Amino acid sequence: MKIATVGTGPIVEAFLSALDEIDGPMCVAMYSRKETTAKPLADQYNIPTIYTDFDHMLADPNVEVVYVASPNSLHYQHALQALEHRKHVICEKPFTSTARELEHLISVARKNELMLFEAITTIHLPNYQLIKENIHKLGSIKMIQCNYSQYSSRYDRFLSGETPNVFNPAFSGGALMDINVYNIHFVMNLLGPPEAAHYIANQHANGIDTSGVLVLKYPHFISECVGCKDTQSMNFVLIQGEKGYIHVENGANGCRNVKIYLDDQTSELNAQTNDNLLYYETRTFYEMYQAKNFEKCYELLTYSHSVMRVMEHARREAGIEFPADSRER
Repeated sequence: MKIATVGTGPIVEAFLSALDEIDGPMCVAMYSRKETTAKPLADQYNIPTIYTDFDHMLADPNVEVVYVASPNSLHYQHALQALEHRKHVICEKPFTSTARELEHLISVARKNELMLFEAITTIHLPNYQLIKENIHKLGSIKMIQCNYSQYSSRYDRFLSGETPNVFNPAFSGGALMDINVYNIHFVMNLLGPPEAAHYIANQHANGIDTSGVLVLKYPHFISECVGCKDTQSMNFVLIQGEKGYIHVENGANGCRNVKIYLDDQTSELNAQTNDNLLYYETRTFYEMYQAKNFEKCYELLTYSHSVMRVMEHARREAGIEFPADSRER
């Protein structure tokens, strides 16, 4: 599996590091608007080719898979162009700006018998699978609380008058899309789509959400998902059932430390041996790719679409608008 990357941020470095630990896949090219931006990573990971023209990279017959880690608003266009050039695609979360964009990508992938994969760490982690295997021990679930808050390294610049991509509606930024997405995946992959979703956000004058609370209503329980880019917090997940509870320390995105409390007894669940969270999702995609397991790929796409529908509904209910919304009217 020969991969080309789009983007040069920290997430790309983590992805390249994960690739290095898996026998088989390799990165053969990078795309960046400026060669000087990509060169340090290309040198570090011995990547032979840097492209500053996206179409030229897509025309490279040596590239089989494109990993998209551009700003959120560009995910759709970059993924679509790659699919139209008959390349498989791994796309960073959040998948797209709207559900309709994702529907189009899925239709193009299916039409051309290509794989399309959302790079969301949580649902592919071994400890998350252990949670799924043990949640029945809690009895009837009544409450799930998730908090993933991280004071953004760009927030001070934002307060001083700049508009970094992550706080820019034009780039489909904000706390829901960038950070609360992990909580939403944690809950929905575990228990399916909610019957209702409501988002209450702290919004800047430009309309972007810097933090917020998403309430997911299920028939017999409630889930509260908190995501903040303007504060720090003790990050955690609590799954509360009538017979006990599960505590995920340090938040949904990593599931690094998991404890289950039943009848005054505590057990620890841990099957993760790799500190690079992207290792597990990358390995999952590579195994699907090697086995040509399109059934699993498209099953995951159906699930990702359900998440995007909930996120878009919640965002728009809160009055947070992206340029992609007006393009669909």
